[in-house]
Amino acid sequence: MECPHLGSSVCIARLGQVPAGLASSWCCSVCRSNKSPWVCLTCSSVHCGSYRCDDFVVNDTKLGLVQKVREHLQNLENSAFTSDRHRKRKLLENSSLNSKLLKVNGSTTALCATGLRNLGNTCFMNAILQSLSNIQQFCCYFKELPAVELRNGKTAGRRTYHTRSQGDNNVSLVEEFRKTLCALWQGSQTAFSPESLFYVVWKIMPNFRGYQQQDAHEFMRYLLDHLHLELQGGFNGVSRSVILQENSNLSASNKCCINGASTVVTAIFGGILQNEVNCLICGTESRKFDPFLDLSLDIPSQFRNKRTKNQESGPMCTLRDCLRSFTDLEELDETELYMCHKCKKKQKSTKKFWIQKLPKVLCLHLKRFHWTAYLRNKVDTYVEFPLRGLDMKCYLLEPENSGPESCLYDLVAVVVHHGSGVGSGHYTAYAAHEGRWFHFNDSTVTLTDEETVGKAKAYILFYVERQAKPGAEKL
Repeated sequence: MECPHLGSSVCIARLGQVPAGLASSWCCSVCRSNKSPWVCLTCSSVHCGSYRCDDFVVNDTKLGLVQKVREHLQNLENSAFTSDRHRKRKLLENSSLNSKLLKVNGSTTALCATGLRNLGNTCFMNAILQSLSNIQQFCCYFKELPAVELRNGKTAGRRTYHTRSQGDNNVSLVEEFRKTLCALWQGSQTAFSPESLFYVVWKIMPNFRGYQQQDAHEFMRYLLDHLHLELQGGFNGVSRSVILQENSNLSASNKCCINGASTVVTAIFGGILQNEVNCLICGTESRKFDPFLDLSLDIPSQFRNKRTKNQESGPMCTLRDCLRSFTDLEELDETELYMCHKCKKKQKSTKKFWIQKLPKVLCLHLKRFHWTAYLRNKVDTYVEFPLRGLDMKCYLLEPENSGPESCLYDLVAVVVHHGSGVGSGHYTAYAAHEGRWFHFNDSTVTLTDEETVGKAKAYILFYVERQAKPGAEKL
């Protein structure tokens, strides 16, 4: 066949499929096509297979020139691929090493925190999971539970790991929650994918199906409620009562029943409110006790225009202002008239909340999202909150019966919403672990300081009851 480059009849050979990594280099010098390439065995000029001639090599020349060309191409690609893979591995190792090493007080220490991969607007779930993973008593309880095991078939005795490819039967929120907590703080990886847990969430919580942004507080409540319900039914063949008895820290006196028998959820997060309603006409008082897992606090209206901590105009809104607004005596409006049993009709009345029993972990939700006539607005006010020594004694129904430090709480985690609306924006979390504060932003975990945490516009605050120490002074 005649080579267009040399203008004489020479042997050419069809290369076949060119390796993907070299396709741009081995294309027709005329039309730049890399489909059906042919190479001149004399001058190495490459052309496409549009030339028609009977004088071409079907298999190879006697000297094996075609095979040599192909072997050379393959060696080039293998070398390029190996070099690229080695370079990427080095970059990954260096990045992982840098992210896993911290300098604390002049010495280098390993960072054992693990991030959670975003599966598609799942930052609301990641922020809650990271916060709960740093509540030591709650997290340890689940991590110490026995793993679910398959009881039949070839895999009997092995742990069950649910994936999206498996059937819908026998899903366990407790088990997937346990495995997720176990994957965090091991230091073996920079990020963990909670895909199996998210699959179970989709299965048992239809409200959270899909990949749209969800409300972190709503997710937390659904998660705790479903964990509570599943634990009541027993776990892995071990009855709930036996599991609770094995944990000596969860004594009967610390349990709060919500929707049935108590579990670790109510033992840790459960508190009791006393709701007092007084008829303004006859003075009849009605009292009701309401269990709670968290308290949702309004940001007082007089502070809603103050958006930053450094804004000079007006007083600073504090967490105490929000708690006082929640517990102060208020007169119910016309839409909330109280049915007085003595007057036999709805009457104007007042309402007041007291905390009858404080929980071990006090979860405070700041109501930043409010419905207007057509949309849901966000209250972007900065609320100042203490990192240590939150004193809840003045909100107790019977403060004289509490111990010297039983009403003091220290902050352990904060969930923050970044953005303008509940259906958009982004969630991150700050949490304290072994005396250091970390910022959890999906798969990225960074060491931070108390000053940065204190400046956050908190959405959900987790406070842990301070353990009483003999001779300790009140802050």
